Amino acid sequence: MEIQRIAENLLEKQIGKQKVLLLYGSRRVGKTTLIEKIVANHKGHVLFLQGEDMDVASLLQKRTVTNYKRLIGKKKLVVIDEAQAVPEIGKILKLMIDSIKGITIIATGSSSLELVSASGEPLVGRQLIFQLFPVAQAELSDEEDLIATKSNLEQRLIFGSYPELWQLPDDEEKAAYLKSMVSSYLLKDLLAYENVKGANLVYKLLQLLAFQVGSEVSTVELGNTLQINKKTVERYLDLLAKVFIIYPLSGFAGNLRKEVSKSKKWYFYDNGIRNALINNFSPLAARNDVGKLWEQYFLAERLKYNQYRQYFPQYHFWRTYDQQELDLLEINDKQEMTAYECKWKPNRTKIPAGFAKAYPDADFSVISPDNYLDFIV
Repeated sequence: MEIQRIAENLLEKQIGKQKVLLLYGSRRVGKTTLIEKIVANHKGHVLFLQGEDMDVASLLQKRTVTNYKRLIGKKKLVVIDEAQAVPEIGKILKLMIDSIKGITIIATGSSSLELVSASGEPLVGRQLIFQLFPVAQAELSDEEDLIATKSNLEQRLIFGSYPELWQLPDDEEKAAYLKSMVSSYLLKDLLAYENVKGANLVYKLLQLLAFQVGSEVSTVELGNTLQINKKTVERYLDLLAKVFIIYPLSGFAGNLRKEVSKSKKWYFYDNGIRNALINNFSPLAARNDVGKLWEQYFLAERLKYNQYRQYFPQYHFWRTYDQQELDLLEINDKQEMTAYECKWKPNRTKIPAGFAKAYPDADFSVISPDNYLDFIV
């Protein structure tokens, strides 16, 4: 099944506008496949470079306008796949886009460590950033009817949404693929980064996070368990976010003194990766973590849905010290607030009294399998 990716349309709309288009996403989310489609659409007008090819990296290292003009010639579109593998790629992209008129550059990366953060000379005003996630439910609406979507929900909660899963015939092969992903691909960029002590430690940290999905995480406790200090834990969490494996939600504090604001929860972008880390692909009927799977699935799908329609609210969870809580708050640039509570079985869930009193204008929805598609498609 060929799935039409929303990011392809977003990128196509920007081609021809003298910009660097950065396409991020973890390994195996389909960046190369998407880029190959765009290259095919612009056949004859595109220079395609593979960043992990040492000859390409070497060629780009000669940072002169003359070199880049000779390389690009009359092409109007330059595509650099896995650009994070090219040393000082940020400076290279800046010189290219500043010096050669009429071009668009698309650079893909499975890590934001080099492309933005360590580029030395940021591409401020010259770049647009897009993130490619595992397949979004919003991208499947042309492939599935409502009955198929509902019947496939359990598969999404257990095996996640990496695109290659659609080519695999059974659950055993899907589980094996995800375990291979975790051991072989996911940490590749992180382990190439300086001062990371090894795959085993990072793997154990991810396992601890996988068991704590939906709960507030103590970096002190994580450090004690792993026998490393709090600052090292915080640095590893930041790096894991920059290679698009996990993302944080911080506590929201507004009108109430008793709101918890200094804690964070950490979620995985994909349920399949989380389940591979804890080695549990059991069906939902045999699990005691269905609530966690449901919460994480909805949050990730909501994030995908918002980003693909270019909507970027602030995200938080909400909790008070007397244990009133909500799974997700979205706050837009007008400070309008929407609250969500995820319930696999809704059972007349009501808005917490403290939240309703403090934020009477906020919208509130309980997200269950009965209504979740209204918020992610």
